[in-house]
Amino acid sequence: MKRFALLCVAFGALLVEPAQAALDVGENAPNFTAKASLGGQVFTFSLADALRKGPVVLYFYPAAFSIGCTIEAHDFAEAVDQYKALGATVIGVSHDDIDTLNRFSVSECRSKFAVVADEDQSIMKSYDAVLWLKPDYANRISYVIAPTGTIVYEYSSLNPDKHVANTLNAVKEFEQEKK
Repeated sequence: MKRFALLCVAFGALLVEPAQAALDVGENAPNFTAKASLGGQVFTFSLADALRKGPVVLYFYPAAFSIGCTIEAHDFAEAVDQYKALGATVIGVSHDDIDTLNRFSVSECRSKFAVVADEDQSIMKSYDAVLWLKPDYANRISYVIAPTGTIVYEYSSLNPDKHVANTLNAVKEFEQEKK
């Protein structure tokens, strides 16, 4: 019985985690422009415009208001001033519609950073960020993109716990290498 339980747990882990990471470090980040919300206000987000200001932390999450995504949004909101001090912009992306993200941007993102509505999943697909087991949702993947448009860091894990610490460290390392 114990062996069966262990096999079930192992098989379940295979179903949850994707077989392959998304885009690799060194690749060019696909450019995009999309409808986004910051503090409940809709605007057009442009990756190219954000990169002109400095590095961008682009993170994909499965669904607004789910437990893990709420935890991750809170973590990014708490750290956003540290990112800004390094000249970085944080932007979240999910398949949620803009009305849902208007609420999410206020309550869970605490009006600290914008979230993009990728309703047609074109951004998710271009970044290989579709959750393979549930293709209607984004996988939990975080990227750090240099102002040149090159991906300098990628982290993929459905567990939201390390995305902020890892991307913040990657932005710090990127800034150190520039000096």
